[in-house]
Amino acid sequence: MSNVKPRVKVPKTASKDEVIQIKTLISHKMESGQRKDSSGNVIPRQIINKFTCEFNGKTVFSCDLDPAISANPYMEFSARVPESGTFTFTWVDDDGSVYTKDAEIKVE
Repeated sequence: MSNVKPRVKVPKTASKDEVIQIKTLISHKMESGQRKDSSGNVIPRQIINKFTCEFNGKTVFSCDLDPAISANPYMEFSARVPESGTFTFTWVDDDGSVYTKDAEIKVE
């Protein structure tokens, strides 16, 4: 899927052990596999089925997604930031495609 675009919003700075809000959005049509095209053929399922957020290599949030999720899935969650580092966001598609986005944060 060529037009998939992951976006993340992470604060640039935080205090040690501060709990921050993280927002993610990925542009994806999320085809459930239950609709038919104009010829009556079933449109194959193609969804983001797994999302993971890691901070400095340690998983801080992970979830499995099902066909009932809307197009362009948006997620918002909290994470405690003990040190400066990098958040790595990973979305896995049914077709095996993996989309990643990194965001750095500095602890002051």
